[in-house]
Amino acid sequence: MMDDMENQHDDDKDYEENEEESFAALFEAYEAGMSDDLKVGDKISGKIISIGSGNVFVDTGTKVDGVVEKAELTDKNGDFTHAEGDVLELYVVAMNESEIHLSKAMSGIGGLNMLKDALENKVPVEGNVKETIKGGFHVEVMKHRAFCPISQMDVRYVEDPEIYVGTTHRFLIKRIESKGRHANIVVSRRDILAKEQQAAHAEFLSKLAPDAIVDGKVTRLMPYGAFVELTPGLEGMVHISELSWSRLATPEDAVKKGDRLKVKILKIEAGPKPNEKRIALSAKQAAGDPWITVADEYHAGDRIKGKVTRLMDFGAFVEIAPGVEGLVHISEMSYVKRINKPDEVVSPQDQVWVVVKAIDTANRRISLSIKDAEGDPWAEVAEKYTVGQAIEGTFEKKEKFGYFICLEPGVVGLMPKSKAELSASVKVFDTMKKGDPITVIIDEIKTDVRRISLAATDTTDEGNWENFSSDKKSTLGSLGEKLQQVLKDNNK
Repeated sequence: MMDDMENQHDDDKDYEENEEESFAALFEAYEAGMSDDLKVGDKISGKIISIGSGNVFVDTGTKVDGVVEKAELTDKNGDFTHAEGDVLELYVVAMNESEIHLSKAMSGIGGLNMLKDALENKVPVEGNVKETIKGGFHVEVMKHRAFCPISQMDVRYVEDPEIYVGTTHRFLIKRIESKGRHANIVVSRRDILAKEQQAAHAEFLSKLAPDAIVDGKVTRLMPYGAFVELTPGLEGMVHISELSWSRLATPEDAVKKGDRLKVKILKIEAGPKPNEKRIALSAKQAAGDPWITVADEYHAGDRIKGKVTRLMDFGAFVEIAPGVEGLVHISEMSYVKRINKPDEVVSPQDQVWVVVKAIDTANRRISLSIKDAEGDPWAEVAEKYTVGQAIEGTFEKKEKFGYFICLEPGVVGLMPKSKAELSASVKVFDTMKKGDPITVIIDEIKTDVRRISLAATDTTDEGNWENFSSDKKSTLGSLGEKLQQVLKDNNK
């Protein structure tokens, strides 16, 4: 029994010794991974260990943890969005045996030596823009007066310098020239922003899937297209041919500066400068092919308004929706008159009413009609005209077989030669010009073949207008009066 107890004691002792050796080895390994040569101005990357009410504790890679004020890590809206385990990039701004103070930038009160350290180690300093001065800004940095050239205040052109006055930013010291008790200090904010943008751009681009559709803002318009900002400082270009499914003369026909625009990523390639990217975009592809829904939105017989885009010898193209054009053949332009050229009826950019006649989505073709949209004047002929009715029209033209008389726009009747010869006015017909007024009698109506036969008002069985009673003479109109005067003069 005693032997068992002694053996157990020896085992426990060996276990404790092994545990001590293991712990010592672990501690030694931990210390080996630590760096004790940190100094003010060094930049570190460390994980967040814990988050307190006012401070955030960070693993500095040394025996001493770092601490940074929580307020420094909030976003533009004042929200703290970090969590334990997140990696932060910070600068060492102060340190002692028990604490390493970290910050995004040096601030407070410091001598020129601290500013020189910031210059040498490229540590950002906090500065407040006091006023605008010639060529730039007066910036107060750690109670020292500094100058920031206007070109170094932002990554983009500064249009209104006054908006920066009173604001606080991080700056890099670019130059210090000591002059007695004073020093000329030049700072730059642009370098910090450019580096941050470069990282933000890389992260943005890494998350883009092929053919991704993103939201952007139109920043510039050029004759060949529009530049769209996808994320602050990162632009892509939409060629004019990719701005809209419609045909555009200029980019301004589709967008204007400041517009929000959904675009599709077409291509990303290296630019001429290091870390520069060229991004090709498409707004029309982001919107989708309009022909996909044409068959659902439009049907034969629909009367819609469109814009004339092009004129050809055989007709005019009319856009009825962005990217959806139909053809109005020259034969579909007018019921009223014969059209020889489309420009007799319409011009490019005209707004016109059209009727859809046929849709062929497979071949992306739509047949349209302007004359159907305006209405067929023959549709009401049967109701407006009756056989035997006297009506005044205008002389159109003479043919070997008779005379054409326009009763109203689009409705032309024919007085056959055989009918005209029954009238004493036949000789006067030969002297008439286009547009001269004439009163005629409706002799026959055939709406199915669009024909109206006419007769002269002075036609009789004997062909003598004098056989008409006096109450019918009033229907002769101006032509009848002329005929009467001609016959009276001939009888003298």
